[in-house]
Amino acid sequence: MTPHDHHHHHKYASEDVVSDPRVETPEDARVDDLIESDASPEILADAVEQQDAADAATTLEALPQDEASDVVGEMEVDSAADAMSHMAVPLAVSVIEDLIEDDPGYAGRMLSAMAPDDATDLLQALPKEDRDRLLSLMGTGTAHNLRELMVYPRESAGGMMTTRYLSVRENETVAEAIEHIRRGEHNESAQQAFVTDRKGRLKGTIGLRKLLMSRGSELIGDICERRVDAVNPELDRELLAREFERYDYLELPIVDQSQRLLGIVTVDDVMDIIRAEGTEDAQRMVGAGKEEGVYSSITQKLQSRFVWLVINLVTCAVGAMVVMQFEWMIKEIALLAVLMPVIANQSGTAGQQSLAVTLRGIVLDQMRPRHTSTHIRRELTAGLINGILCGILVGGFVAVFKTMYGQSWHIGIVIAISMSTTMMIGCATGSAMPLIMRRFGFDPATASTIFLTMVTDSMSFFIFLGLASLLAQWIL
Repeated sequence: MTPHDHHHHHKYASEDVVSDPRVETPEDARVDDLIESDASPEILADAVEQQDAADAATTLEALPQDEASDVVGEMEVDSAADAMSHMAVPLAVSVIEDLIEDDPGYAGRMLSAMAPDDATDLLQALPKEDRDRLLSLMGTGTAHNLRELMVYPRESAGGMMTTRYLSVRENETVAEAIEHIRRGEHNESAQQAFVTDRKGRLKGTIGLRKLLMSRGSELIGDICERRVDAVNPELDRELLAREFERYDYLELPIVDQSQRLLGIVTVDDVMDIIRAEGTEDAQRMVGAGKEEGVYSSITQKLQSRFVWLVINLVTCAVGAMVVMQFEWMIKEIALLAVLMPVIANQSGTAGQQSLAVTLRGIVLDQMRPRHTSTHIRRELTAGLINGILCGILVGGFVAVFKTMYGQSWHIGIVIAISMSTTMMIGCATGSAMPLIMRRFGFDPATASTIFLTMVTDSMSFFIFLGLASLLAQWIL
């Protein structure tokens, strides 16, 4: 979670310093020393306040939960709000729950000081009774604002937007607009102001540079840029992120059906969403919950994983049943048992490579209907060529090994043919499976690896053992 309304700087005593953000600052070193020496929460809080907000968050995350809560409770409200905005949500929520017990008024003030979208994320993650208690302790305007934001699902544009932005009226003069901006509390990193009419409807934008360069008597409506892109709050965050990538937006306004300006989404939050969506897809591929993180509880981990582990057992049974049909063959040629997992593993790896590339194409919106057949053909060809090369390597090695012991080397040919075929099948399955799931309205990332493994294992065992049994007299 990245706040948009916080000024990013290191707090040095009185001199201007150009610093590399990767290098530990004196403030960070002091905090480390204080932690080592078991300093009191009051002293540690003073030192943490001097850190950059992101570094302060890292410090708090590294402390035991009760110590982190004590330190936050001793910090100035604004500094604590900045740091908490950067913390992992589950850890920040744990700290807030402790603060509610010790000093609920402070917890309410701290959330009020946060960017509205960051405060909303934390409130949504709290139990309902804690959420209502905190909202009751806030100012009426702030609480109403946050309640409105909480209406939108976290996965939507509305769930990501902040209500802190620069806004001016089209009927204001430039001088009035500048004074309006100077008086307000807004996003320091803003490059433009959004122009609205008396009913709050979005009418355009005006760059801050143009605002400062224009004559004070000119009307905003006469000099603003009337063409402005905006999206509705229901838009899925993944589609929203795609728009930011495509058009290089720094911020994008959110409007309702009447074109009233509800809030804005900024690029720093979108970067977080792109990263989050990537990790969600990676987790869903292997049957882990998309929301599961390192801080998730045991119950959450069991809920998200167990079902897919059971499904995986069922899919593994398909491969096991294939092997059972050729039990006599494996007893006859023990080497087959050694080579089976090698071929299945190669086929599975080739399939996962294709799966990863296909999912990336889907996420980046590169997988258009007219491109799918070409993509699958390319993956088939790549799988076949790689399969032939790997087959020659493994088959050749086995053939030489068998010849050295005066036995038939023909099994090397069976291995080469099997690996070529199964790796081609793996690539075809890996590239086609997410496209088929998407075609039928399912999430293309959901447990794809589990089903891919079922296909590659069963087909690898069937082709290799089947071919070996057909040519049994030749390879014995």
